[in-house]
Parts: sequence; C-alpha cells; structure tokens
Amino acid sequence: MAIDRHDQREVLEEAEANAIGTEYLRADLLPETSASAIKMLLIHHLDQRILFYTEQNQETLKEVFKRTNEIDNSLWKEVLPAARSQPHVMTALAVSGMNDVLNSQGYTQAAWWNRIPYTAWGLMGAIAICANLLVGFGARNFSHNIGLFMIFPFVIAVSFFLIADIDSPRGGVIRVEPRNLIQLKNTLNQHGVSNPITSEK
Repeated sequence: MAIDRHDQREVLEEAEANAIGTEYLRADLLPETSASAIKMLLIHHLDQRILFYTEQNQETLKEVFKRTNEIDNSLWKEVLPAARSQPHVMTALAVSGMNDVLNSQGYTQAAWWNRIPYTAWGLMGAIAICANLLVGFGARNFSHNIGLFMIFPFVIAVSFFLIADIDSPRGGVIRVEPRNLIQLKNTLNQHGVSNPITSEK
C-alpha cells in the first residue's frame, strides 16, 4: 500500500515536469506578448513546484502554496484572452497544455494527501501486538537462546518504520525527489532561461 503510493507520487512528479515542459513549448503558438509572459510565469511556477518537493519548513511551505496559487491565476489570465480572441486549433493546444499543468499539480497534491488510513495502522498494530504476544507466550519455557525470540519484534519494528517512512513523502529518509523538475529547470537554463530558485527562510 505504502509502496504503491510512493510510486504514484514519483510518476506524478514526472507527469508534472512533462506538462510544464510541453506547455513551455506550446506557448510559442500564442501571440508573442502572451508567449513571453507565459514562459516567464512557467519558470516561476517550476521554481515553486521544486520547492514543494524539497522544502520541509511549514511556514515556508505556506508561502510556497500562496505564490503557486498566484502564479497559477496569472497563467490562466494570460492564456484566456488569447483563447477568446483567436479560437482556433493552435490556441486550443496551448490552452489544453495549460490545463494539463494545473491539473498535474492538483493530482500531485492529492497523492501527497493520500496516506495510509489510521484504521489500517490500527489493524497492523493489533496484528503485531498479537503476534508478539504469541511469540512471548511460546518462549516462556525457554531459558537458553532467548535472544532469538527478539528477532521477530525487531523485524516488526523495522517494517513499521519503513512503512511509515515511505508513507511520509515530505519527511523521513525515503523521499520523493523532484528529479524530473530539476532536470527540466537545467534544460531551460541551458536554453538561456535563468531564474534561480528562491525561498523565504
């Protein structure tokens, strides 16, 4: 369950990078003024999405969410006039691409909220307690090699730690890294776009 959710978050991170990269190219289908503004906003959007994956400070994350929403609104306001004034196939592609950018962000957020239910944790905890009680009950007549009976509780504890760690995308040891988003940022920088990632500390 936890591994499936982790894999889903990684797939959605890749989808976000693809959506942003595609829309950056499709922006050229719009009038030059709108295209330039949209490309710059997409760079800012990309920066905030990278911060979403890497930032752990809750106060900073609130600012990231706020700036991301502002940028999203600006992106839609830029593409909407062009769609209304030039309703043809090329413009539709750009609007569709922008929709994919915004949707991919929403899918990612939903996946990060989607955690193992507390009822499932309770069930696993009950099973672990019962299993360990049975092991302890069976070990009461053994005075030698009692250390062997500690293996099972240790394995249970490690398993719970790994499950909890994988199910926590922002904290812990195993995290969802924005590798595709960072690679996209580096690619855009190679094409002359420069806007370093900043955050308020």
